Amino acid sequence: MKIRPTPNTCGVLMQLGPDESQIPAQSVPAKSAFQLKKILVPLDFSDCSKKALEYAVAFAQQFGAELILLHVVEPYPAVPEMAPYDVEDIQDGRRELEALRKQIPGTLTSSVALRKGTPLVEIAAAAEDFGSDLIIISTHGHKGLARMFLGSTTEKVVRHAPCPVLIVRELERDFVPNSCGCSGPCK
Repeated sequence: MKIRPTPNTCGVLMQLGPDESQIPAQSVPAKSAFQLKKILVPLDFSDCSKKALEYAVAFAQQFGAELILLHVVEPYPAVPEMAPYDVEDIQDGRRELEALRKQIPGTLTSSVALRKGTPLVEIAAAAEDFGSDLIIISTHGHKGLARMFLGSTTEKVVRHAPCPVLIVRELERDFVPNSCGCSGPCK
């Protein structure tokens, strides 16, 4: 090996001989730019929210993150004179969350959380309470009058979340393989 100064760059030039051309590469593992430890996945049990769970599982596997499955039971007032009542039973929500949790690979750490209240408020609060690094949430992509009347919980979560939010759209191209192994619609 010969080391000579370079005239133009004030550096050095290293010239290897024929026996020295095979210097072992340093095997330093590349560190990810993202450090995801906890991923919050709000679920309303629609097909679209289950698609968001598929994305969350892929992210959790890649980053070794914990998944937190969240369902919010929203009380609705029956009539103005009556107190709010729950349209769905809280136990039904817990059963469905546990059923989805059983579908998550056993190599991942996961937990379930059930909250009662306004979804936007409860999702943002849960992300804060659990110290979530990412929220993966679905959107149905309503437009026009449907969006105006239904509102967009996802859009409001994006504006109020204490961490980044990944939105999974119902009818868009997938980059996570689905159950048949392809990343498009199954045939």
